Amino acid sequence: MSRRKQLIVQKFGGSSVANVDRIKNVAQRVLETKTKTNQLVVVVSALGDTTDELEALALQLSQNPPDREMDMLMSTGEQVSCALLAIAIKELGHDSISFTGGQVGIKTDGLYTKARIHKIDARRIRKALKEGKIVIVAGYQGIAENHDITTLGRGGSDLTAVALAKTLHADVCEIFTDVPGIYTTDPRVVKEAQKLKQITFEEMLEMASLGAQVMQARSIEVAKRFNIPIHVRSSFVKEEGTMILKRDEKLEEVSVRGITCDKSEAKITICAVPDKPGVAAYIFNEISKVGISVDTIVQNVSHTRLTDISFTVAKTDLDKAIKATEKISKKIGAGEVQHDKNVARVSIVGSGMRSHHGIAAKMFQTLAKRKINIEMITTSEISISCIIHSGNADKAAKSLHAAFELEKINQM
Repeated sequence: MSRRKQLIVQKFGGSSVANVDRIKNVAQRVLETKTKTNQLVVVVSALGDTTDELEALALQLSQNPPDREMDMLMSTGEQVSCALLAIAIKELGHDSISFTGGQVGIKTDGLYTKARIHKIDARRIRKALKEGKIVIVAGYQGIAENHDITTLGRGGSDLTAVALAKTLHADVCEIFTDVPGIYTTDPRVVKEAQKLKQITFEEMLEMASLGAQVMQARSIEVAKRFNIPIHVRSSFVKEEGTMILKRDEKLEEVSVRGITCDKSEAKITICAVPDKPGVAAYIFNEISKVGISVDTIVQNVSHTRLTDISFTVAKTDLDKAIKATEKISKKIGAGEVQHDKNVARVSIVGSGMRSHHGIAAKMFQTLAKRKINIEMITTSEISISCIIHSGNADKAAKSLHAAFELEKINQM
């Protein structure tokens, strides 16, 4: 009885293809997966720090380079790595072909640097697979209706891989990184961090959106919506990694599954905002018009008909956000606009928090014992986040990891 053909999508991150030796290693790993009964599509990121280096080059020429030209520039990194990997695989005796995002029909909207995928016309991929080729796709990019190259935001190669897995009805999507899987927190900060065998889409999405940098949040959203199993594993060792699935197999959900720490945000405060209906809606509607995503929002209680509104944005959007907010402040007759780059978001995440009481109190008590001041708080069904001074971020992560005994999670 012949074995059913499997279609596997693999994605290799920048550290996995950082130099020629690592590209050769990835080529070997790919050929170990490609068998007579497996079809294989491989998505690659740019080599090592290429994306940062390209961005730095642009900033030497302009402090505010046009988004369209940035997409044209940044997309070249992935094109280099996918061509090199195809060459390495052919050198090992197997046929492969490299494609850009546009060549494989990844159609996006026209929002440069943060494009969203509308559809994928995968006919060229299917034709190449039918011919027995390994298909290598440049991650992080697509093409808009006007034929301009667009990019999918930082970490967008994850989204490319998951979107292709959905379109091609892949059996599994494997995300290869420089770490062996998903950890309870960053093992570089907390040496007791534990690798999780499984995590739910819901928990992983929350962790990714709150600063865990293993996978892009948008890619998890797509995987969750279409129930695409994801295996996060290391490209440097052969051991099993972490499966991201719809449900955890454990009978009782652990109250807290992980701690995230995000130092990539900044806080903006609009002082003396008129306290009347519709003002907050106007502020955040105008901010959204310039393509800025706002995260945590806190509005102080008003006793004087004036209030302060604080919110967080990505540090990369800070200059644009300040300019937009200062214009808004003038229009509504508010006071000065203040900002603070020295903030961090520390969060606890776990689907079991729905049925366990006292989690928030334990978090706040733990931070208080370490004399860590909380500036803002947000909650969801399965997470609690605190905005704190960035200088306390690592101390907060270590303290919370110990308080919730996450070093014992694989025994629970």
